[in-house]
Amino acid sequence: MEKKQYQLGDIVQMKKPHPCGTNEMEIIRMGMDIRIKCVGCKHSVLVPRTKFESKLKKVLRSNAENEEESS
Repeated sequence: MEKKQYQLGDIVQMKKPHPCGTNEMEIIRMGMDIRIKCVGCKHSVLVPRTKFESKLKKVLRSNAENEEESS
């Protein structure tokens, strides 16, 4: 199985939705743990990288694409 590519600032879709109803999250910190912020209610959660990678469904909007468009 191919490893999903993600980076700081990406909007990702998780397998399970947040209790507020949306399953879109923004990556706001990366390291051993990854902090993600709910796009709907702005609540942030710190998740271990291994758990994040298993719960990640797909990258919806990449930050690299946004940077290329603004240049």
